[in-house]
Amino acid sequence: MKIDASVKSPTSSGVKETAPRASNAGTGTPTAAPQGKPSSQDNVRITALSSQLQAMESNMNNVPVVDSARVEAIKLAISEGRFKINPEVIADSLLATVKDLMQNQKS
Repeated sequence: MKIDASVKSPTSSGVKETAPRASNAGTGTPTAAPQGKPSSQDNVRITALSSQLQAMESNMNNVPVVDSARVEAIKLAISEGRFKINPEVIADSLLATVKDLMQNQKS
């Protein structure tokens, strides 16, 4: 089992809201509307893929990041002395994680 600290929460996607843009008569070249004045050419088009992404994001917001039942079970096992530590498995997993990180840096 790998622990990846690079995973960000769905709400911190880094997406920023920007000022609305208008396009030049369908040429695809964006032009800024005069500040404070809405343009008659402003429009928004939501594709089916965008709608699917929004639905997926909503679903992901409802999924817990941590399995609290599993955490509680492990806490209980530790407190009762039933939790067995296998150093060979830990070492193998740690080495595999380091290898993956090194391969990702080369790419």
